[in-house]
Amino acid sequence: MADEPSEWQRRIAGEWHGRPSLFDADGTWRGYEDIRRSSVFEDGVTTYYMDGGLEGGGPLAGRFRLGAPFAFGVTDSDQNRIYTGPDFHGTGQPYGGFVDAHYYGPGWQVDLNTWNHVLPDGETQVYSSVLYQGWAVVGCFNGVYRRSTDYETNPQTRTSIDGFLGEETRNGPTPFILPTKAPGAFTGTCELWGADQKLAGEVTVTIALRPLDLLRNRLDVTWEGAADRRFTVDWRRDGFRSFSEGPDAWGNAQAYGRANYLSLHLPGAWKIKGREFVVDAAPGMSAGRTLTVVYEIFDGAVLHSVLHGVLNWEAA
Repeated sequence: MADEPSEWQRRIAGEWHGRPSLFDADGTWRGYEDIRRSSVFEDGVTTYYMDGGLEGGGPLAGRFRLGAPFAFGVTDSDQNRIYTGPDFHGTGQPYGGFVDAHYYGPGWQVDLNTWNHVLPDGETQVYSSVLYQGWAVVGCFNGVYRRSTDYETNPQTRTSIDGFLGEETRNGPTPFILPTKAPGAFTGTCELWGADQKLAGEVTVTIALRPLDLLRNRLDVTWEGAADRRFTVDWRRDGFRSFSEGPDAWGNAQAYGRANYLSLHLPGAWKIKGREFVVDAAPGMSAGRTLTVVYEIFDGAVLHSVLHGVLNWEAA
């Protein structure tokens, strides 16, 4: 039993408010999950609470309908956070402001891979859970959360959070897209964490875009700093799917709403598994300007490092 909470536990203290969207395996929007969640460290014991309910859901509604709020124990750690049930069983590994969790939910009858990314402001969390039956994707929950410490007692906090939830309701179903006519670049400073969960340094990430037509972009990707890498890909979108077709990297991706989940193969034994989430995307004929990224970098089949941060759009 720990006397003090872990660094990750301190990072996620408070109550987090969100309205993540539910998508089926093909990327079609199906509904919302109204959620208030918190992780409480008390007397050396950590308990995770989630309360809310599914609105809509289509053919997935029966699977994700529950009769009581979630509550489950967590063995707190900055190495392996163990989820001890009864509602979830598994583990999560923090890398600074990002945690990669793999666990099973008996109530939902799905295996989950959850990525939570606390942004540098400390008040915003980008969330997704890809849901599996064995190795087959069943669906995906994703969305943005905001933290509060006085929602019940402070009218200003309530007004702010309620307004934010209204924006999530409007924006959550918006499909991921890159700019289709204007060249420019997403640029920002990211943190690189080793597989040993230690900070390796900062990396300046630039994704320069040159539209080729309404469905294709030439992407010139540059990493500079604690990791140095450059590669170019021709990126093609087909509905919720996309494809990276050389010359320097090959792979594909599946979008669920504003988030794009990619698998990219680089020369040699290197591979990237990633999520690119346009947090300010909204309905309309435009692309968002703020791209939060998490890239897990593999050397062969072995995790080498994790790169995460926020990129902002700059027109050329």
